[in-house]
Amino acid sequence: MAKKTVLAVDLGAESGRVMAVGFDGRSLHLQELHRFPNTAVTLNGTLHWNFLQLWDDIQTGIAKGKALHPASIGVDTWGIDFGLLDKHGRLIGNPVHYRDGRTTHMMESAFTKVPKAEIFAQTGIQFMPINTLYQLLSLVKSGSPQLEIAATFLTAPDLLNYWLTGAKVCEFSNATTTQLFNPSTGTWATELMDQLGIPSRIFPEIVPPGTKLGRYDGIPVIAPACHDTGSAVAAVPTTTPDFAYISSGTWSLVGLEVPQPILTPQALAANVTNEGGVYGTYRLLKNVMGLWILQQCRATWAAAGQEYSYGELVQLAEKSEPLTAVFNPNNPIFLQPGDHPQHIRDLCQQTGQPMPQTVGAVVRSVLESLALAYREVLELVQAVSNQPVATLHIVGGGTQNQLLNQLTANATGLPVVAGPIEATVMGNALVQLITLGEIANLQQARDIVAGMAELKRYEPEDAAVYADAYGRYQNLLNQ
Repeated sequence: MAKKTVLAVDLGAESGRVMAVGFDGRSLHLQELHRFPNTAVTLNGTLHWNFLQLWDDIQTGIAKGKALHPASIGVDTWGIDFGLLDKHGRLIGNPVHYRDGRTTHMMESAFTKVPKAEIFAQTGIQFMPINTLYQLLSLVKSGSPQLEIAATFLTAPDLLNYWLTGAKVCEFSNATTTQLFNPSTGTWATELMDQLGIPSRIFPEIVPPGTKLGRYDGIPVIAPACHDTGSAVAAVPTTTPDFAYISSGTWSLVGLEVPQPILTPQALAANVTNEGGVYGTYRLLKNVMGLWILQQCRATWAAAGQEYSYGELVQLAEKSEPLTAVFNPNNPIFLQPGDHPQHIRDLCQQTGQPMPQTVGAVVRSVLESLALAYREVLELVQAVSNQPVATLHIVGGGTQNQLLNQLTANATGLPVVAGPIEATVMGNALVQLITLGEIANLQQARDIVAGMAELKRYEPEDAAVYADAYGRYQNLLNQ
C-alpha cells in the first residue's frame, strides 16, 4: 500500500506545531515540520491570544509540508475561546484568552437570569468561569459594540479553518465545549442565548468531525475533532470498552467515553461535562487544573533566577518525602498566572499541613495532589455513568512525567497505560484518514495506535498508603 500523508495542525496553550503523519497501512509515522510558541499578549489590561502570529506560523508549517504531497490538512486547538467576524468576514478584535479576568462573577450573573440546573439541562457542561458562555455574557454586560457588529461566531479552530477555506461553520466537538450547545437537540442552545441576551443569529452551522470543509492551496481541509481533547481521546489505544482516560497536559481532562450525554441531577451535582467526541461518542469528564500549576511554578522560579527543566523538577520531586502535604488543584487561585509556589504554601498553611519549602517538595505536592484529584474525578464519573473501568489510559505530553504516571496508578488503584505522547496529533490524523477511506473506523484506528511501540504500563503500589492520603484529600476538600 502506498503511504498516505496528512498534515495535522495542533495548537496547545503553550505551543503549536504542524506535523506530517504518514500511514503505510499498518502504522503512523510522525514528522515535525514546524514548532512555534503560543504566547499570550496583554494589551490595555486584557489578555489576548496572538492569532495573527499563529496564522503566520501555520502557513509556514503547511508550506514545509507541501513537498510531501499531503492528502489533507486538519486543525485542532484548545476549546472555549472564539473570534467574531463582521458582515464582510473580517475578524473583529483579537481573540481574548480564557484566563483573562473578564469572566469574574459572570457565572453568578448568569444564574440570576437562568437557574444553574436549567443551564445544565440545556448544555450538559461543567460549570467553569472560563466557558464561552460567560465570556460572551461579559460582552453583553459591558455593552460591547463587538456583538452589534458581529455577523459570525467561530471557535478558535473554526476561525483558522475559515482562513484556510472560507467555510464559516463550527465543528461539533469544539462547539460542545462552549456551554452554548444543546446535546438533546443537537443544535445551538438558542433558548439559553435568548434568556441571557447573547445574539443567536451569529452562530453558524455545526458540522461533524470528518467533514470536508474546502481546500487550502489545492489541499483538502478536513475537520477532525477540532477540540484537542476530542482528537486525543480518538487516539486512546484501547481494545476494550471498559477504559477511562486522562488527556494530560496544561489541563488534565479525566473521564470516560459514553454513547450519549448524561444530564441527570446526579451529573449536575457532580459538575461533570458532556463534550462531543467522534463517531457518535461523548466524553463524560471533568477538567482538572493539570500541569499548568507546575508550569507556573517553573516560571516563578525562573523569574527568581532558578532555571529548571521539567526533567530536573521530577528528579527533585522523586527525592522528596512523599505525601507530606496535598491540596485541591482546582482551587480558583490557580486559574490565573501567578506565584503558584506561594499559593500552595498558603493553602497548606490554611489546612494545617506542613508548608513545602524546597523546589522538590513543592513539585512532589503538585504531582501527588493531581493524582488524588484524578481519583476523585474517576469516582464521580463512574458513579454518574455506572460504567466499569478496568484500565486507565493517559495520553498526551503529560505521559512523559513518569512519576506522575506512577502516582496516578497508586492513587486510583488502576493499572495505567501511558502513551502515546502525540495522541492529539494522531487522533487528528486518524479522523482525516478515516474520511479519506484509508482506515475503516474508529476501532481500527485505535488498534493501529495500540500496535505501536511507545506505550508503558504502570501497576498500582502502596494501596493502603494512598487510601489514607485520599482520605486526607477528601477531608480538606470539605473544609
